[in-house]
Amino acid sequence: MKLRWFIPVAVLIPLRLSATDVPVGARVATITINPREVTILHLRPEFESTIRMPEEVTSVILGSPGEFKAEHNEGEPEYVYVKPITEDAAQSNLLIATKSGQHVSLELVSEGAGVASQAQPVDFLIEYRTARSFLIPADAEPPATPSVPAKDPDRDRSGGNTGTGLAPLSSLDEAFKQQESVNAPKWTKWEDKEIETSIGDVRQLSNETMISYSVLNSSNQPIEIVPPQIQMTGRKATKKKKKEGNGVISDQLEIRDYRLSTTRLEPGDRADGVVVFDRPNFKESTEKLFLQIAQADQVDRPILIHLPFTPPISGDGK
Repeated sequence: MKLRWFIPVAVLIPLRLSATDVPVGARVATITINPREVTILHLRPEFESTIRMPEEVTSVILGSPGEFKAEHNEGEPEYVYVKPITEDAAQSNLLIATKSGQHVSLELVSEGAGVASQAQPVDFLIEYRTARSFLIPADAEPPATPSVPAKDPDRDRSGGNTGTGLAPLSSLDEAFKQQESVNAPKWTKWEDKEIETSIGDVRQLSNETMISYSVLNSSNQPIEIVPPQIQMTGRKATKKKKKEGNGVISDQLEIRDYRLSTTRLEPGDRADGVVVFDRPNFKESTEKLFLQIAQADQVDRPILIHLPFTPPISGDGK
């Protein structure tokens, strides 16, 4: 009898030392992908949650990289790992896009490391499945394609500068929608300028780079802005060209597509935009990449916002 009672006690003692006072409620769920729904993901500090998609993940956008961490490894193309990196209560959002153009939107909720939060179950695993047939309801936009299109999502992004809303949202449209939803961007003031700017997510899609941004009219009069440009500056000119200038060349990179909510801004108004461009595979050490934003009456004096040449996939480059 003594031996039979001694064995379970010996097993439970090390478990007790490594666990919290309140057992962790683990939750595993399987969800059908619906681009019109937002999944709430309950997290807790020191625990990592796993999201499994039905196909390869192409991009991950994290709303608050200072409070949460989202990881995606090309060696595990269907998985995304999420966890809080602060012990305080925090909330944010996460957008995941897949190879076929599907998108899932999640709300990340961490109640912190307090004792009260330990009663809330933690979502250890969320597994998404593809809907066999998902059509847009008749009372919404006109139906067009299922949510699992057979075409290349890159083709959707290059179809024009205004979204039609007839097909599932592309990565560009999702990024634009997210940038519009940011309530209080961190504005940057520029000397002798009537506008302020804010950079959102910077991420890479295949060989293209996508930038989200906002522009604020901080003056007391209406202004007009022009479509964005991408500039590569700092390449040294050849000896022949040095005679004509200061020996530094600036190149405009090709814009693949963009969204801009408005070009005319009344005092206090804000414009949101997203631009997709072909980024070179390499550059010289002296070259720098800039987002160029200008007023229509000051195109010769644009604002140049320095961009990272290698954008982070999780949106850490805000």
